[in-house]
Amino acid sequence: MITQETTGIYDVGDVYDAIYGGRGKDYRSESAVVTKHVRSRHPEAVSILDVGCGTGGHLRHFAEDFDDVEGVDLAEGMLAVARRELPGIPVRTGDMRSFDLGRRYDAVVSLFSAVGNLVGQEELDATLATFARHLVPGGVVVIEPWWFPENFTPNHIGGSVTTVNGRTVARVSHTVRDSEAASRMDVHYVIGEPGKGLQHFSDTHVMALYPREAYEKAFTRAGLSVEYVTGEYAGNGLFIGVKQGDA
Repeated sequence: MITQETTGIYDVGDVYDAIYGGRGKDYRSESAVVTKHVRSRHPEAVSILDVGCGTGGHLRHFAEDFDDVEGVDLAEGMLAVARRELPGIPVRTGDMRSFDLGRRYDAVVSLFSAVGNLVGQEELDATLATFARHLVPGGVVVIEPWWFPENFTPNHIGGSVTTVNGRTVARVSHTVRDSEAASRMDVHYVIGEPGKGLQHFSDTHVMALYPREAYEKAFTRAGLSVEYVTGEYAGNGLFIGVKQGDA
């Protein structure tokens, strides 16, 4: 399962799902909150694009509320699981900064802090511009941010152990401040399976610590309204914008 070519958790979608399923990540309730915000701003919305869709945890539930659901992700190891588990939902490989699907949607969302993988204001601006190009007039963007500089907790240790379908996965992480503009999370994984013994790999995630103002600038430059809402969605809240004008 884990080979010499494996470079990180995004290459092994089944292991990723075992970890977050075992930790109780509630994709259903998160999707419901996002759907509510989309519909409150665009009641007739029928199409939604999930950027950074991963293995399809949110897509599965969006398909219950929208007629037209698609996903985009950069990691083939994640998309392979989404294609296997959700064969009726199109998912494509694409970079959130520059993808071009040749169509527009009523909503474009990016959850689980996927935008934290960007670097610098220019990449955040490019990403929001790409999202806006894929929106109909009046369409809605929803983004779950990574932590802001002021609420990031350095030196955090996280850990979990879960067993799914006979496979036990242990995950331990250590997160520090890499610079004024980024955090660094070093993660170690141990996977145990009957007949296969133990396998280990590690990876590092450098995530941008964008201030709230950076997101707001990117939304505005892309021709989107912007508001920041908290209280309903676990984590660091949501940025929500609506495409202005009739372009």
